[in-house]
Amino acid sequence: MTLDAKRLGLAGGLLWGLCLFIMTIVHVYTGYATHFMTLMADIYPGFVPTLVGSIGGFIWGFADGFIGCFILAWLYNKL
Repeated sequence: MTLDAKRLGLAGGLLWGLCLFIMTIVHVYTGYATHFMTLMADIYPGFVPTLVGSIGGFIWGFADGFIGCFILAWLYNKL
């Protein structure tokens, strides 16, 4: 069985991007997950936990999730 690296990357990217987007929106309105937002701001340059920053969080999350899952599928297929 082989994995389709592009599709797994797309799924992982969308999942992680949406998680960051939703968590940022929740943080802005409720103040929930302050430590998580601080950690994400340290990991992703330019990410700010604001409403506008939630779009940047989605982009960073999508890129990070896509690359990570793409590499995972590629390695799985090689082994």
